[in-house]
Amino acid sequence: MMMRNVLLVDDQRDILRLLRSTLDTLGNKDIQIYEAQSGEEAMLESSRHKIDMLVTDYKLPGITGVELMHKVRARHPEVRVIFITGMTDRKMRDEMLNTGAFAIFDKPIPMADFLDSVERGLGLVQTIFPPEKSASPSAIEDHQHTRLSDLLANFRQDYNADAVFLINERGLINARTGNLHDPSMEVSLLSTLTAIHNISLKVARHNHQESIESYHVFNGGDHDLLFIPVTPLYALLVAGKGLADEDQILDSVRGLIALRGQVEKALTSMGVTGELKFKTAPAAAPPVDAPPKKHTDQLAKATPAPEMEALLKHASSEKARATSTDDFWESAAQDLGKKSINPEVISLEEARKLGIIPGEK
Repeated sequence: MMMRNVLLVDDQRDILRLLRSTLDTLGNKDIQIYEAQSGEEAMLESSRHKIDMLVTDYKLPGITGVELMHKVRARHPEVRVIFITGMTDRKMRDEMLNTGAFAIFDKPIPMADFLDSVERGLGLVQTIFPPEKSASPSAIEDHQHTRLSDLLANFRQDYNADAVFLINERGLINARTGNLHDPSMEVSLLSTLTAIHNISLKVARHNHQESIESYHVFNGGDHDLLFIPVTPLYALLVAGKGLADEDQILDSVRGLIALRGQVEKALTSMGVTGELKFKTAPAAAPPVDAPPKKHTDQLAKATPAPEMEALLKHASSEKARATSTDDFWESAAQDLGKKSINPEVISLEEARKLGIIPGEK
């Protein structure tokens, strides 16, 4: 693989160290990293080496990141640019986007998104969004995946959407058409939507629904976003301007529901829909006063007291005569009341005869 050169530019040494250590986690020996703390140093590095990617702060000493980008592009027209900024001004952000920047990140930098943008910008194997491949090289599955992409593309055209994504429960894109206004935030956005999808699934289970019927609308910002689960394993995201306007929202949702049905049929034909399963109710807890199993085992092995042994022997003879369980226990109680089995203990009747019961004469 051809060596790719990345130039990191920031006037803060800690930021440069963080960016370099983050890129080192890729473990790619085909990436050569250069650093600069000013626009002048960056221009010097760009004159010494071919720069494939420029990662620069917007605000630098004596120059802006946009100005630096133009100077580097004069030498390396194919350079991909990623801007980093600690400023939140919308006009400044639009300025960076209008220059054709590959991605823009606010500080603190979301590292998962940053790594994904670097890999995509350099054309490396993507670790966050791996290229979509069919589970099998068969022509049937290739045709099915093409059909999914066509369904998304047709919906995007009919509703003038900017992007339509089919994502799975891990936040990975299975099919797509178009792009977000700010592609650098795809990873974070889809990760958040995946969490919403999982919550919708839990609510459906608690509510004993046979399917996931939930719709999520986010109005305004870079896009209007419409998000709808298709199955427990898949969901659809549509991004575009005006999709959630008051006079358009109902039509958008109806169209999205129709698209969901078509996508679900396509997924069913591929055998990858998943099922909405409910958890089996837990077994009833044992009574509070029931002894633990360990204790009951010990009780089973314990030797009965002499009084109980005598009573049990007596039970074997009485059982034949007693007509019911109540008869047996009544008889046993009467016997115990007349004479104690323990020679050291006298019965109530004997105590009464001896006149030692208080209150009795």
